[in-house]
Amino acid sequence: MGRVILVVDDEPLVLEITASMLEDLGCEVITAPSAKDALEKLSTHAHIEILITDVNMPEMDGYQLANAATQMREHLKVIMLSGRQIDGRGYPIIRKPFLQENLKETIARTTGLC
Repeated sequence: MGRVILVVDDEPLVLEITASMLEDLGCEVITAPSAKDALEKLSTHAHIEILITDVNMPEMDGYQLANAATQMREHLKVIMLSGRQIDGRGYPIIRKPFLQENLKETIARTTGLC
């Protein structure tokens, strides 16, 4: 299997489609419907290398999640997804809606392909 990516989105359909796109690219995917769930998975799955997270989520947004996650794992790569935000605040950002090609290009440019 390829690189291990944790995908976080509170929209079930977006989460499912993003995971499917990444699996088609050869990645191993773990999903989480919330930032809280994502942090739990990061603490129990040491092999996660990349975090792809939605920005706009309830309770803890993607920026807060990215900051907490990179404090847990200094070398964790992060990519943001958003339909509203244009600023990744230092992280690469992919605008929703996106195609598999957009995901592939951003991963190749920022973290290396699966």
